[in-house]
Amino acid sequence: MSSENGSHAQKIRASLKHPVIDADGHWLEFGPIILEQLQKHGGQRAVDGFRSFNGRVAKALDETSEDRKRKRRAQEAFWPIPTKNTLDRATELMPNLLYQRLDEFGIDFCVLYPTSGLGVPFHPDDETRRVTCRAFNNFVADYFSDFADRLTPAAVIPMHTPDEAIAELEHVVSLGLKVVMMASLVRRPIPAILEKTPDAARFATWFDMLGLDSEYNYDPVWAKCVELGISPTFHSGSRGSGLRVSPSNFVFNHIGHFAAASEAVCKAMFLGGVTRRFPTLKMGFLEGGVGWACGLYSDLIGHWKKRNREALEEVNPANLNRPLLAKLMRQYGGRWLENKIDGIEASLQAEQSVATGGLRELDDYAACKIERAEDIRELFTRNFYFGCEADDPLNSYAFNRKANPYNAKLNVLFGSDIGHFDVQNMNDVVPEAYELVEDNLITDDDFRDFVFANPVRFWGEANPNFFKGTRVEKAAAALLAEASPEQHASR
Repeated sequence: MSSENGSHAQKIRASLKHPVIDADGHWLEFGPIILEQLQKHGGQRAVDGFRSFNGRVAKALDETSEDRKRKRRAQEAFWPIPTKNTLDRATELMPNLLYQRLDEFGIDFCVLYPTSGLGVPFHPDDETRRVTCRAFNNFVADYFSDFADRLTPAAVIPMHTPDEAIAELEHVVSLGLKVVMMASLVRRPIPAILEKTPDAARFATWFDMLGLDSEYNYDPVWAKCVELGISPTFHSGSRGSGLRVSPSNFVFNHIGHFAAASEAVCKAMFLGGVTRRFPTLKMGFLEGGVGWACGLYSDLIGHWKKRNREALEEVNPANLNRPLLAKLMRQYGGRWLENKIDGIEASLQAEQSVATGGLRELDDYAACKIERAEDIRELFTRNFYFGCEADDPLNSYAFNRKANPYNAKLNVLFGSDIGHFDVQNMNDVVPEAYELVEDNLITDDDFRDFVFANPVRFWGEANPNFFKGTRVEKAAAALLAEASPEQHASR
């Protein structure tokens, strides 16, 4: 099955002294199989729950752009799956074929996420959501069981409440599943609108980002992940909401939507103190690249310097010397203020409001317990990992210690995204990722971190048995036995 491009990928793999781990590939659910199996594992309710996601997309694509404009509904993805390359089309449908072709792609081990299944944990009906997730996870555990030495599927975890998340986490681990995709940006009704105009409540929602200002305390979920050896990943998007609701242009809606969703959740986890309270919990934010993460990391540091509790005294209205300011206004205000001198004190009093919105804690970083800006580096780079597609030139930003504050290197995970429209030829993925080395944008050691060391640490440090029995078991065990770079630095 190898092609010229396939040979290129194989040559690159042969030149490496380490395996290549794909942290974010995709498989495509085939209707006759998935519906039969969902019926088997969850009955008609599970079938209907799965169909609802595709049904919503199909309904939007049956409308005209004028219909969508009238409803302010976003243009959905049409023709989202590669078809001209028939071999690749078949590969995304059948695990056995993908398994046979991995060497051709230059990939040793692959973590696979669903396609339509990504929408399963967002179903608004509680019972349907839980039944469908349970049935889907039971199916994928069986569907991929014969290929566990090179393929592992992601389970889907509903997150509307901590209890349902914990129940499903315990269940998927009992099935032998090791990777989870958690629903994030959970839509919830706005209480004030629900109370006054309940009929409009479904159109007026807010996004629960789980880590900050949430409807629930999700710390029990993070504690359960640590207990079970799970490193949660988030694969949610923001297409069709906010500023990505073009009724006519899918590309407008698609560009940056994974990054925007990931930034919101990552920022909430950080400012909500999750990385402080759970220092060993690693979280992965997939398919949005790392450019946004470099920006967020820098902004968190910059904002802390200006908005930490001590720094806020620089803008505290109580610290304004009003008599001095009034004196300076009289002295330098000229004709603009000459007839307003008597009202200066009153104006200053009115303009300098001391209101804070009723906050009891003024330090937005209080949950993080930041004592110095360098603490942000530890809390951010230790816990967060960022999924990057092979052809994204911004992947190199993660390794640019000179640009990232405090000489930081962010953790990136190589994700092929095979199975979706942006991968026209599966053979091209590893060569595209390796172009960063060929173009001298990253080093060979950086590439090793990208495609091997970071994925191993992400999953293996939480679950030492994650790679046991796989093609990469020995290499992963050797890496995990090494001291981490942080441990070396502290010596």
